[in-house]
Amino acid sequence: MPDLFSAHSVSKQYSNHKALDKVTIHVPENHIFGLLGPNGAGKTTLIRIINQIIAPDEGTLTFMGRNLQPNDIALIGYLPEERGLYKKMTVGEQSMYLAQLKGLSHHEAQKRLKYWFEKFEIKGWWNKKVEELSKGMQQKIQFLVTIIHEPKLLIFDEPFSGFDPINANMMKEEILSQKEKGATIIFSTHNMSSVEELCDDIALINRSKVVLDGSVRNIKKTFKTNTFGISYNSWDGTLNSILPAGYEILQESEDADHRHAQIKLPPDASPNDLISAMLPFVTIYSVNEKIPSMNDIFIQAVTRQTSPN
Repeated sequence: MPDLFSAHSVSKQYSNHKALDKVTIHVPENHIFGLLGPNGAGKTTLIRIINQIIAPDEGTLTFMGRNLQPNDIALIGYLPEERGLYKKMTVGEQSMYLAQLKGLSHHEAQKRLKYWFEKFEIKGWWNKKVEELSKGMQQKIQFLVTIIHEPKLLIFDEPFSGFDPINANMMKEEILSQKEKGATIIFSTHNMSSVEELCDDIALINRSKVVLDGSVRNIKKTFKTNTFGISYNSWDGTLNSILPAGYEILQESEDADHRHAQIKLPPDASPNDLISAMLPFVTIYSVNEKIPSMNDIFIQAVTRQTSPN
């Protein structure tokens, strides 16, 4: 699939701090792309460069197959981590102002806002002042004015901050809906469970450099350790006594019904080899491969880069 957006060798220096160091990312069209990294890694700087709030010191940005241009900002929707609604304005007045700022006519802004206010069940907020709303309620307003002009590229920076689980789930469903409608999404978060649920691809930035990138599926395959969880019946023997050399028992437990173990296999061994070694002695109830979570991968990748050689 072609890229909707890409950054090539983008660098940015602030005084004595290198915020970005030759960062390259590729955001495929109609994908949800996770932009990940610890605090201070350079993610926000890159997002500001994409939004043309600041300029890179070097590197190129492409959008829809050509160099990013100033008027492309009309095709981008940006929800920043730090929200910025005018507290004294009413919700309706604020929403109309921001919708028209995105290029919608007065009539079209009213029409689209009516739809979204009904969909989000917030019609009663129209005449309330922004300062009367909770953080989560204000977040809903900012979310809908981010997507109101149906941009080609949506950038969400910690979009679930301030939401309770019910509203967070509603926002996740709406992000997926935007993808279904054809939008491409850059999604920055520290919540790795959201990355697992939503993202097709990721780039992990640490210390101003990209240290890991690619599809979530392929990255998880790369970090697999040939470890399997197995459940079997209780018996008088021990796993160490029946497993061949090279098998590493990482964890064992037992409940009222079964014994359970996590076992790391040698590189050349398969789960069939594990089952064959155990079957003469026990009844096996389940075997499943232990795939690392994105949270585990995040920690490993960052630790690997920051650890001294």
